[in-house]
Amino acid sequence: MENRTGKEKQSYKKSKLWGGRFKEELSDSTERISSSIHFDYKLYRQDIRGTMAHAKMLQRIGILSKEELAAIVDELRKIEGEIEKGDFDFRPSLEDIHMNVESRLIERIGDAGRKVHTGRSRNDQIALDLRLYIRDESEEIKLLLKNLIALLVKLSSEYIDITMPGYTHLQVAQPVRLSHHLLAHAWNILRDIRRLNFTIDSCSDLPLGVGALAGVNYDNDREFLKMELNFKNITSNSMDTVSDRDFVLDFLYFSAVLGAHLSRFCEELVLWSTSEFGFITLSDKVTTGSSIMPQKRNPDLAELIRGKSGRLYGNLMSLLTTLKGLPLTYNRDLQEDKEPLFDSVDTIKLSLESMYEMVSTMRIEAGRMKRAVYTNFSTATDLADYLTKKGVPFRESHEIVGNIVRLCEEKSLDFFNLPFETIKKFSSHFGDDIMDILNPEGSTDMKASMGGTSPVEIRRQIELISKIIKEN
Repeated sequence: MENRTGKEKQSYKKSKLWGGRFKEELSDSTERISSSIHFDYKLYRQDIRGTMAHAKMLQRIGILSKEELAAIVDELRKIEGEIEKGDFDFRPSLEDIHMNVESRLIERIGDAGRKVHTGRSRNDQIALDLRLYIRDESEEIKLLLKNLIALLVKLSSEYIDITMPGYTHLQVAQPVRLSHHLLAHAWNILRDIRRLNFTIDSCSDLPLGVGALAGVNYDNDREFLKMELNFKNITSNSMDTVSDRDFVLDFLYFSAVLGAHLSRFCEELVLWSTSEFGFITLSDKVTTGSSIMPQKRNPDLAELIRGKSGRLYGNLMSLLTTLKGLPLTYNRDLQEDKEPLFDSVDTIKLSLESMYEMVSTMRIEAGRMKRAVYTNFSTATDLADYLTKKGVPFRESHEIVGNIVRLCEEKSLDFFNLPFETIKKFSSHFGDDIMDILNPEGSTDMKASMGGTSPVEIRRQIELISKIIKEN
């Protein structure tokens, strides 16, 4: 940092709202590592909202006059408008969003602006801003989650008659309906909404009013602040309040689990869109080509969403690691809570928007799904259950069907072209109706147990999910 004259140093000190006890200016590296305005500017709406509420409270307890309050509120609205239009000059030397807004307020209205930080610290200020930010962003994210679930429910209703293989170990296992498979992902996302609701609730205690760590020397009205800022409760311990970042961890955990769910869904879409599976065709809108291979249609969007799960996990681990071993109360390490949070918010919103676009525009290849369900003896369990219902112990039924499968493999046959006379040799309990049992398309109709893949159960799921969405 270049040398400054005495007058410039005085000006520099004044630019630091905490600079009274310091003789020397910050080094260049300290200045740069201390500044967070390049990312925490995102909190400007929440910071201004909290400052307005705090100013109103200060007027109620006699710190501010009505005229001073009016000037503060009016100027804060102007500052918010300037930021939204991109006309506000953020100054890195002022470190963060709090100091930038307060400094501009003081420049504009003088002493009234200097009073606004009475009974408040940046420690409880940021604890407030982060809670407000998570609450605001969570409502937007919840809407995106609901939209994706509604899409899956809609597609499930449309595709209820399409049968496809269900897999374990990525091997054809049993026939299911495509709608049942799509609804499995809807249930995942419903659990994500439940986790998000928990996160919102964890932001429901008002932190503002505890000061730096010990409380403040004013009879402040935290009950008024609670009502003004729409909180349910008030925090009870000032030391815990300024050091608590559990609510940020809750959001990052929600984001990481949602990232896992989206990644798993995308993995299936990648597989289903391959020539080997051919279950779906992804739209040109969500795929890309190759710079060298003219025929390629790459599922880049699905792969990118799948890849972004890693950064969501990393953001959670980043903050957990930052918090590990921190003594009470506030430590500057906590500045590192914001970038993981902001990145997770942006990543989740973009991923959900992209997921909706991809699923809503994909084409279902029902014929390929139907052909695939006729492979790998997908109704073998149905055959074993058939014998069990005839009185054969299940383990014996299992062995009988296993022997039939081995014969088919040895002779390069499958259930569907194996003569009935051959099947009959394995057990006298096989009757003429056995060919109906072997039919994969009829297999799903028999899965009438609660939560199964029968049409009746799928329609029940659709009704239940639609009800839950409305309640959340």
